[in-house]
Amino acid sequence: MKEEEESVAYVIFNVKGKDLLAIHEENDFSEENDPAAERARVMAEYRAMGLTGKPFEQVRYYIPYAQQGKSRQSTYLGKTEQTEYEREGILKKFKYTYADDKESVEMLFSDIDDPQQTMDAIINKIIDATDADFSGLSTWDAFREKVDELSQKNTKDDKKKSNEISVLSWRKFKRIINKAIRNDDMFANRAVAEHGECRLTDEIRRIQKNDVYVIDIAKLSEDKQAFVFGDAIRAIYNLKLGEYDDELDGHKPPTRIVVFIDELNKYASKDTPKSSAILREILDVTERGRSLGVVLFGAEQFRSNIHPRVTGNCSTHAYGRTNTIETETKDYKSLPPVYKNMLTRLAQGDYLIQNPMFRSLLKIQFPKPVYKQFKG
Repeated sequence: MKEEEESVAYVIFNVKGKDLLAIHEENDFSEENDPAAERARVMAEYRAMGLTGKPFEQVRYYIPYAQQGKSRQSTYLGKTEQTEYEREGILKKFKYTYADDKESVEMLFSDIDDPQQTMDAIINKIIDATDADFSGLSTWDAFREKVDELSQKNTKDDKKKSNEISVLSWRKFKRIINKAIRNDDMFANRAVAEHGECRLTDEIRRIQKNDVYVIDIAKLSEDKQAFVFGDAIRAIYNLKLGEYDDELDGHKPPTRIVVFIDELNKYASKDTPKSSAILREILDVTERGRSLGVVLFGAEQFRSNIHPRVTGNCSTHAYGRTNTIETETKDYKSLPPVYKNMLTRLAQGDYLIQNPMFRSLLKIQFPKPVYKQFKG
């Protein structure tokens, strides 16, 4: 940032393989016929733009916690790479404990239609510190046992109250919870240890200028990807709202935090239920984040599938190559026909940029990445 009082940090979500799990290492261009010549050409492009051509610095990687020795790992990052990153002090494994993270349970229900708001009522009951059923619990196992108990009550023998949550609702809640957290080390009964383990919320609270956080969710199921993404977005938003100021020991968060997420349609599509906690967080960022210094970069295959309040609040749109079926949707009706035709023929790395600063769309080309590319 040019102004001394301004600062920036980045939070990037890795959603595909190992794509973004080596952004601190240089690209060797080994897939090219002449790697040295290609590197020289790409570096010249970066220098022409006033950029160094170096890979990212101050990078930290966060992968889901998994016990050592298990055959099924929670990341596509190899064990050798994990060991190397841990030795360099740039990798941590994040986990969620019931005592600290029960309020984030609602993120597991982001894609569940809840017209009667029964799931919402159950979640409020769990979060309530004075609730007789859940207030004394401290582990996910105890939590699941309590949910199992409430889902087995005999409604014929119990005197139902007008505001009582039905057993059928508890059983639906139980199915969703068990599918998500049973036999998953990320939802840990043991508290975070000192060595190599963390809570994402705690790490986000401590983010500093020029930090680049890469959160790996590529190998998680969709419901758990949504859980981690929603929890992190909430932590970033709360940080910028000043909710953690008393815990920062005078340290000020960066004036801007840039969040990058691929496949945004998983969390903010037109079909996402209105009650979705994640959609609510995304709408808060898109509608009020700019004034707080939270910038969301969302990427998706089909823009037409994204919630209109998200696309409507975007100041900059980048259109890559797509097909005529997509360009004929009403989301592209503002584009002149000549640009729609261009979108079907764009080369890889070419984009059309739309911003109020420009009178017409601007065609740009991204140079090849300077950080490591995984083959295959």
